[in-house]
Amino acid sequence: IAQVVASGPNFRNHAATQLIQSCIHEADQQIVLTTPYFVPDIATIVNLATAARRGIEVTVVVPRRNDSRLVALASRSNYGPLLEAGVRILEFEGGLLHAKTITVDRRIGLVTSCNLDRRSFDLNFEAGVLIFDTDFASNLRFLQQSYMERSVTVDLDDWNHRSRFRNILENAAGLLSPLL
Repeated sequence: IAQVVASGPNFRNHAATQLIQSCIHEADQQIVLTTPYFVPDIATIVNLATAARRGIEVTVVVPRRNDSRLVALASRSNYGPLLEAGVRILEFEGGLLHAKTITVDRRIGLVTSCNLDRRSFDLNFEAGVLIFDTDFASNLRFLQQSYMERSVTVDLDDWNHRSRFRNILENAAGLLSPLL
């Protein structure tokens, strides 16, 4: 019921990102992702948006305050297309949420060291445990719900009306995202 997946630069593989993409594609009803650093590759952004457009309830939970201002700005540069596609983005207010988890339809759970960022996908050594068990996935989803209850929802209208200066800062940081 469990599978350990490792990735890293010496493996010459893309196991971390492929595992996340597989979880997104496996969802029939709901996928919830928690991560402290949300600076994903284009494939992850497109797949999350596509899942939301096909009727999957997609929720991404990230910290409201990050330990890196630049990463926080780069993270927010990805919000627009996701919000427009119907992805629910929540910002956790209880500190730096460091949980890196995914639940798929309360049937599959992933607990990983991998952030949703390019550094984790391409440069870092990472490991994750994919668990195919409804009891485990439901318990993990319950933990995610506790994070969601301590979060604020990013509203699309508010997002579209943020200051021009803020928008420029986020987009500039987004240009640096491959380096973060």
